[in-house]
Amino acid sequence: MITINAELTDTFAGEANYAWVRRASATVPEGASDRAIVRAAKKALGLSGVRCRTTNFGDMIEMRPRGSCTVAFVTFAD
Repeated sequence: MITINAELTDTFAGEANYAWVRRASATVPEGASDRAIVRAAKKALGLSGVRCRTTNFGDMIEMRPRGSCTVAFVTFAD
């Protein structure tokens, strides 16, 4: 199992602002797909059912919920 860390924060002019932040952790099976990782992160952050635009940067996944001035980042614990 791999532990993922997720954080959701507000944005200002499209950039992460960190005026507030919600953090959560979850576990996913070894070799999980990006879709499974995003699904676990969304569940941990309380965003299940919210459509997001996702971008995979290799060591981090960025999620931008539609219709909201927020951004979420998913990183992998060592």
